[in-house]
Amino acid sequence: MSADTEQFVGHIASLGTTSGVRIVIGMWETSRFGAFTDVMVESLEGTRTLLAPSAAVADYVSGAYSFDIVRTVPLTVSMDEERLSLDAGPLTVRAELGESTALGRLLGLIPPAIGTHPRWLSAINPAAKILMPGVRTAGTIKDGRRQYYGVTGARSITAATASWAGESLGSLSNVRPRVRFGFSSAPKKPQLVNVTTTLLPPAETESSSQQATADTV
Repeated sequence: MSADTEQFVGHIASLGTTSGVRIVIGMWETSRFGAFTDVMVESLEGTRTLLAPSAAVADYVSGAYSFDIVRTVPLTVSMDEERLSLDAGPLTVRAELGESTALGRLLGLIPPAIGTHPRWLSAINPAAKILMPGVRTAGTIKDGRRQYYGVTGARSITAATASWAGESLGSLSNVRPRVRFGFSSAPKKPQLVNVTTTLLPPAETESSSQQATADTV
């Protein structure tokens, strides 16, 4: 991988609510921006909103994924072994974290150097589509770069409350309908994953046959 390769290392929490609002929280410990958190929200009607902590993050993320509304907001997040708390402008989330999922335990057995490598993630993409409909481990983002999601662990989210501008969004639900920010949706079951996201410039994409396999629906 060249010097143009980028990696974001951290966690993604995804959950649905009984109001139909779905929420995806990216908590990045290592990135080109340092440590930061961003939030993608999709309403029941399909409006996609990005909540970002700075204009630089907002520009970068909206250049890679699709949104109808982009907002820069004050954003704070905290997480320990039992819970996740987020305040992001109009959005508040309080979530309870459970045990590792069966898939999370399986992924934890794979050495990280393998489990986050683009070739491995291209190879398992067809299986990921079957095991978790809507989820992709490899695909192409808006600017033509290839992106790979290398999940190395997963925990269930067992309960959550969320509100928008002080109005309750209801209780915890599955992430359905699927979110439509990029080539991959979030898993149906609410969960928190450990993830390394790798982005390769177009010149470093896999062979055309590998790309076709990765992108086939």
